[in-house]
Amino acid sequence: MSYLKEVFFIFLISCSLNAQELPSIEIFTPEIYGGENQNWMISQASNKFIYIANNEGLLEYNGATWKIYSSPNNTIIRAVKVVGDKIYTGSYMEFGYWEKDSFGMLNYISLVPKLNEKMIEDENIWNIITYQDWIIFQSFNRIYFYNPAKDKFTIINSKNSISKVFNNNNAIYYFVNNEGLFKIKEGKSKLIVNNSILDVNILINVFSIDEGLLIQTRNSGFYIFKEGKLQKWRGSELNELDGIKIYNSIQLKDKSFVLGTISNGIIFLSKEGEIQYQLNQKNGLSNNTALSLFEDSDENIWVGLDNGINCINIKSPVNVFNDDDGFLGTVYTSIVFNNYIYLGTNQGLFCKKINSNETFKIIAGTAGQVWDLFENDKELFCGHHLGTFLIDENKAIKISDISGTWSFRKIPGSKNRLLQGNYSGFYVLINNNGKWVLKNKIVGFDNSARYFEFINSNELFVSHGYKGVFKLNIDRSFEKFTKISKQNDVSIGKNSCLIKFNNSIFYANNKGIYKYDLTTDKFLMDTILSPIIKTETFLSGKLIVDKSQKLWGFSKESINYATINDLTKEFNIRTIDIPASLRKGISGYENISLYKDNKYLLGTSNGYITLDLENFETRKESLIFINEISTKNRESNKSFVDLRDNGEFTFDQNSIVFKFSVPVFDKYQSVTYQYKLEGYYNKWSDWSNQTILTFDNLPFGDYTFSVRGKLGNELTNNIATYHFQILKPWYFSYFAIFIYCLVFFICTFLLHKAHLRHYKNQLAHKQLESEQLIIRMKNEKLNQDIENKNRELAISTMSIINKNEVLNSIKNELKTNNINSNNLQVLKLIDGNLNNSKDWDVFKEAFNNADKYFLDKIKELHPNLTPNDLRFCAYLRLNLTSKEISPLLNMTVRSVETKRYRLRKQMGLTHDTCLVSYILNI
Repeated sequence: MSYLKEVFFIFLISCSLNAQELPSIEIFTPEIYGGENQNWMISQASNKFIYIANNEGLLEYNGATWKIYSSPNNTIIRAVKVVGDKIYTGSYMEFGYWEKDSFGMLNYISLVPKLNEKMIEDENIWNIITYQDWIIFQSFNRIYFYNPAKDKFTIINSKNSISKVFNNNNAIYYFVNNEGLFKIKEGKSKLIVNNSILDVNILINVFSIDEGLLIQTRNSGFYIFKEGKLQKWRGSELNELDGIKIYNSIQLKDKSFVLGTISNGIIFLSKEGEIQYQLNQKNGLSNNTALSLFEDSDENIWVGLDNGINCINIKSPVNVFNDDDGFLGTVYTSIVFNNYIYLGTNQGLFCKKINSNETFKIIAGTAGQVWDLFENDKELFCGHHLGTFLIDENKAIKISDISGTWSFRKIPGSKNRLLQGNYSGFYVLINNNGKWVLKNKIVGFDNSARYFEFINSNELFVSHGYKGVFKLNIDRSFEKFTKISKQNDVSIGKNSCLIKFNNSIFYANNKGIYKYDLTTDKFLMDTILSPIIKTETFLSGKLIVDKSQKLWGFSKESINYATINDLTKEFNIRTIDIPASLRKGISGYENISLYKDNKYLLGTSNGYITLDLENFETRKESLIFINEISTKNRESNKSFVDLRDNGEFTFDQNSIVFKFSVPVFDKYQSVTYQYKLEGYYNKWSDWSNQTILTFDNLPFGDYTFSVRGKLGNELTNNIATYHFQILKPWYFSYFAIFIYCLVFFICTFLLHKAHLRHYKNQLAHKQLESEQLIIRMKNEKLNQDIENKNRELAISTMSIINKNEVLNSIKNELKTNNINSNNLQVLKLIDGNLNNSKDWDVFKEAFNNADKYFLDKIKELHPNLTPNDLRFCAYLRLNLTSKEISPLLNMTVRSVETKRYRLRKQMGLTHDTCLVSYILNI
């Protein structure tokens, strides 16, 4: 019976949710968070960081990155609770708390050694709650009360299994299987509920409501305990919960409820107990078994699943309708008309009554591509691939078979005519006696006419994506175009668009938005509205004007819209930071329409998204945190840095890594970051989604790192900063500089000394050169003197030789004649002159002047030489021949040769030694 109830409940819920917009869900798989599949309990710190008890250990999520800490005994962590700056956890045979150190890392401290008695064998801590100053750890056999201030434990034991302990309305309850619900009062346990219903049902949770104590069971739904009685809680829908296996539940801040089931996902109930919606694997949840539930400070619902973690943004301004079955297809256009919501998709036109849980149904005859929905005087037209339809609630009346109707425009000055643009040009629709029919085609333009706007009653612009913008002149009967001219002042652009806004015509392409100027007949760049399409992240030039006269544009990173200030008539531009990757639309076919109040419907490739603009404007405050700082040396060795104190790093640690985040968990709320590093990069950087920054090879000096975040248009409430200093390298230290100065002065001194020495050497060299010059000059003078002496000696020798030759000639001439007394007298005189010692004396003096020490040296070498021998040696020194010597000695040449022989003998010269050479070498 319970199985049938469960099947019926699932069918009932799924039917009611087929057309319901649901909160967006951020999905974290084990591959993303780096842990095991199962997640048993969730908590949050004051800085909004999320902590999750996982099979692998303790998970920490800061909004940007996940980090996992293994349990101290490598067992499954099943319970976690953040209290102040401590994260309490419980696991197999172990419980304690984690604290962050100055490096931003969690360190574990066990409380088990402080127990007065040992834990029970195989005991697991399954739940942790707080009560006043106490931290309460619950296993199946015990409840441990720990007072951190007094560092004291109190223990409650149970014979039967304790399924769960609760803190409800500042009172402690716990449920014991087969016994009932107990309340701790004045330090003692008191059984308050003992009913047969609880004998067969595990109690899941207790809540306080106006009617009394609300008790939730696993299989039988909710009960009210009041005045000692237990009875079913009100509401027929709650009876449908009977048979659904509930694993856990929470009551939210708005007093509504969320139920986590074992196999049916999670169920949302109003505070009155009415079922609002269900999330399961069919409509967005990543797993149907919810092991844990938690509401964070921003009212997001975290679900710890049997396989993964989901964050449900129930208060987000973005809701999602997912067409997971592919029934609708891609939404190209939408409109709310006469209490119906219409979706034009690639599979047809669908509708349902607004504010109902009906499913979308296709309107008969509209299967195929829908391009446009156009409201005109309380009538709805549908531009379709198959032609044109007039829509009446859930019926479609075909009024044109011309294929490919792009869009419609009212013809100025004519209430009963419309102009429609088709694949093949322009066509006129006319209302004849309350019936719309196709009147005619306007001849002269056969190109596709997707975007067009009237300039006046007989002129219009048409934009062709591949050919450009044309101005068309129409005759009064709207039957033909009289003139066609191309606008050369705007370029052809991919996904370009033409639209009328605030009574002006605008053209948009990848370069910006241009406004048509009537006076110059040109499109001029509009710098005020161009940011709507953000050319730096251009995606599409598609512009849309909604019923409230907002101008919408789309870029890769955001949706943007412009409104007109009623007082100043100026444009105000707003940005919704939902990137194209999350919008999942088709570029060039973006569509958005006013849904209800200030809520908009944005078509996607698998359904649609609703945007509540009021909630976008009222976001909660946000803070940015620097989570981790580390340094790297040249060997890429990583060292963590104390976050609490200013840093002082050696020059070898001049590569700094910063990790930061804004803990915001809305799937459609993108966070961007901006930073600067004063001392190195003093200007704020461009906005980016990067949460890790590395500064490599910073020069020495003082720095201040600053980072801030932006959520949509709002900056974070703080700027996170960190001051640090990179010390000078050793070769730039004061001691090194002193050494450099000392070396410099020493080198200067040595250079000065070397310079002086060099100068002295140069001076000495010059002096030496001068002296050598003087010596050379003296030597030259001496040589000149010697040459003069030699010349005198040669002249003297030659004079003696000539004189003696003349005398010998005279002597010989006289001897040939008869000798008489007169001749004898003359011969005596001649002989006397030939043997005159005065000639030798003159020669000797001249010789000694020319060759000063020769006679002394030879006499010293050969002391037995006679004066005649010395005279002969002198002549040989002059290198005179025997013939030249004979007249000097008054000898014949033969006698001179004989004398040579004798002199050799006297000197003891060998046969091979040349006498003249010997004498010349002395």
